[in-house]
Amino acid sequence: MIIRKLFKFENAHIVRHCTSRRCSKSIHGHSYKVEVKLESNFLDNGQMVYDFGLMKLYIKDLIDSFDHAITLWSGDNPEYLKFAKKFSERWVELPVNPSAEQFSRVFFLIIDRILELMEFRNGEREIKLHSIVVHETDTGYAECFREDAYNFKNMGEIKLEDIKFSQRVKEEWRDKSMWEKILKGEKLKAPNEI
Repeated sequence: MIIRKLFKFENAHIVRHCTSRRCSKSIHGHSYKVEVKLESNFLDNGQMVYDFGLMKLYIKDLIDSFDHAITLWSGDNPEYLKFAKKFSERWVELPVNPSAEQFSRVFFLIIDRILELMEFRNGEREIKLHSIVVHETDTGYAECFREDAYNFKNMGEIKLEDIKFSQRVKEEWRDKSMWEKILKGEKLKAPNEI
């Protein structure tokens, strides 16, 4: 069975080297929608694959990190990166160009790691991330599957430790050390009750 949870955020970026001059040469923004699709052949004690309320914790906080922020590519011009960080409290720096395709891969890798580290408490079993769909506009989206997320040879390597969040973004997380726990591979505890 596949379940889906939808998240939304507003974000600005530049997608360098793309065909469209407007996208590659100018800061612009989108109203993003992110679909997180989970799958399992088992139901928990509440007869659900995964309580949607659990997604309001680590997964929501990490996706919300991109809301009203500028997403930067670490390979961009250092002068531009410095300028953007100086004049924006909320920014995220990625090791890949912030296209919808790469956003979907980044979210897949982050959420896959969260699920790997989560200590479930309500009989959840064999929960896997099926796919991530990132809607950049009402008419265009990118969908990432496991083979896309980990296809470093053809699509660029994404190391979680190369993803950087501004101090302001981190201050807004419920668990301020969440990202460090994820990077260190520490277990993430699901609450007994939401």
